[in-house]
Amino acid sequence: MPRGCGMTVSPLDSALFAPLLADAETAQLFSDRAAVRAMLEFEVALARAEERVGLVATGASTAIASAVSGLEPDWRRLGSASVESGHPVAELVGQIRSRAGDFGDCVHRGATAQDVMDTALVMRTKVALGQFDTRLRSLTAELAGLAERHRGTAMTGRTRYQQAVPVTFGLKVAGWLLPLVRHRDRLAAMRPRIEVVQFGGAAGTLAALGRKGLAVTEILAADLGLGVPAAPWHSQRDGFAELASWLSLLTASLAKVGQDVALLAQSEVAEVCDGSAGSSSAMPHKSNPVRSEALVAIGRANANLLSTMHQAVIHEHERSGGAWTLEWLTLPQMVVLAGAGLGHAQAVGESLSADPERMLKNFGLGGGLALAESAVAALATTMPAGQARQVVERASQRSRRSGDDLLAILAQEVPAGVDWSSVEDPSNWLGSAQEYIDRAIALARSNPG
Repeated sequence: MPRGCGMTVSPLDSALFAPLLADAETAQLFSDRAAVRAMLEFEVALARAEERVGLVATGASTAIASAVSGLEPDWRRLGSASVESGHPVAELVGQIRSRAGDFGDCVHRGATAQDVMDTALVMRTKVALGQFDTRLRSLTAELAGLAERHRGTAMTGRTRYQQAVPVTFGLKVAGWLLPLVRHRDRLAAMRPRIEVVQFGGAAGTLAALGRKGLAVTEILAADLGLGVPAAPWHSQRDGFAELASWLSLLTASLAKVGQDVALLAQSEVAEVCDGSAGSSSAMPHKSNPVRSEALVAIGRANANLLSTMHQAVIHEHERSGGAWTLEWLTLPQMVVLAGAGLGHAQAVGESLSADPERMLKNFGLGGGLALAESAVAALATTMPAGQARQVVERASQRSRRSGDDLLAILAQEVPAGVDWSSVEDPSNWLGSAQEYIDRAIALARSNPG
């Protein structure tokens, strides 16, 4: 994260905007220091693996570990090397070798730069995904509790910005909750495909290691806590594309929460408050839903970045420099944005307050039109269903023109025998809402760990 007010070209690195749009815990995993630290860990683990199978001299891994310990890289030279080579790995390896003495030639044996950088990225991504799973678990628990508390809080359901039929706030929250439960399931299924070592050497054959390439790969992966792929994946980028797709789905679902909350928090609606202290520089009365707005922005940003990650799947032959670089420009941003989205969503979930009285009041502002469906059902007990629908349609048109209450109009126009007071109560037209809420909560709580 930024320390001062120097030049920045990304809001994610800005002292002004990173607190809103980035997540410090996630962002630190993608700092230069974190990247180099993971690369150094790879080189030491590789030396240990190759020493175990007899490819490098005994004592090489100890010497290389000592060379890496306390190493402060020459950052200027690493940056210059990226211009010359397209990456900093060769320069970093050279700096390790200069400190490894007689074992310098044992550094980076049989590896290529992409092995180092891809595996280092996977190592850091693994940590981030573990954090995300923990946050999702906490968020789904919070939303499950909110759905439970408001399972009977009646409000108007809205379709295409218009009042539709009665729902409950608990059901709306259950609709936010269920995609997040599925995202946890998707994450668990995806992680074994993502968290694998990359080690293929010059062009994916590990020919420099003779017949010991697979053995080294297995030892290296175990040392780094990663899985072993069927083959090196230098030009097989579907794993990172799948990760990007998941990140986009996640932040889109969080954006759905933010969008709904922001709409419900509008002054004219005022059914919820997301807890943001969103003051205005010009209007002292304002309390803007800043966190909810940020969720929408993050979701839309990741949706756009996803297309770039899909472009980055297209590699030429056994390795691509250009497509590889696209990933550097894109994937860390998506991960950091997702971290920020989860942070905002957790804060919204914890601070969200609902106003049941306002919800009922707003329900009544529609002149009873949101009860048209239940009115048709009530009338259908006294006349054919098609006729009942026509009667309610005509009465609805009159209600919209005159502003009179729909049920009052119907009570005047149709024969006796309908209990309009029962129709007037929105809680009598909730169908299977309670069962759906129960199922959502049960799913959220069935996988607590």
